Amino acid sequence: MNSKKKFAVVLAGSGVYDGSEIHEATLALYSISKNGGSYQIFAPNINQYHVINHITGEEMPETRNVLVEAARIARGDIKDLKDFSADDFDAILFPGGFGVAKNLCTFAFDGVDCKVNPDAELALKAMHKAKKPIGALCISPALIAKVLGEVELTIGEDEETAAAITAMGATHVTTTHGEIVFDKENKIVTTPCYMLDASIAQIGDGADNVVKTIMAL
Repeated sequence: MNSKKKFAVVLAGSGVYDGSEIHEATLALYSISKNGGSYQIFAPNINQYHVINHITGEEMPETRNVLVEAARIARGDIKDLKDFSADDFDAILFPGGFGVAKNLCTFAFDGVDCKVNPDAELALKAMHKAKKPIGALCISPALIAKVLGEVELTIGEDEETAAAITAMGATHVTTTHGEIVFDKENKIVTTPCYMLDASIAQIGDGADNVVKTIMAL
């Protein structure tokens, strides 16, 4: 490897119920670094759909910004997703969490008919057009399916979500812990993570397998 592979990692907030899943995000960053890559974190500068109390699961009467919240995970080193350029990166990676399906798109509410955040859509399409690898964990493959259509991916074994992904034109492959689906033609690598009842070690395995597969391309 001549130079470090540069990953753009796109976050959707901070916290599984209304933002990015923190274990998936952190372990993906760890894997990129451990395997000799580098990363820049991005998030859209928009308000979260809502804010959830992560103890009670109840909605809270406040407003939070996706970029500001994601900066917690990024330790402040984060850029607005609208400033992303595919020319600057070798790969793009989307950790999971409900924020992907609430903030980056509306899949949590609208399913197959979901709308996609314009900055997220532009970033995905630019990387796909440039034939650069795309990684997605947990629920994030639903976003990939909506934007890119005829691709092969996995969210694990949840039948309802798999059916929605199929309805959006993608091919779903059932997987278990740590397994990946690699769509060679489209350079898309996906793994289920917390779409299954997983341990943090299994999350680490899944993230690592996605990153290593991308690194090998």
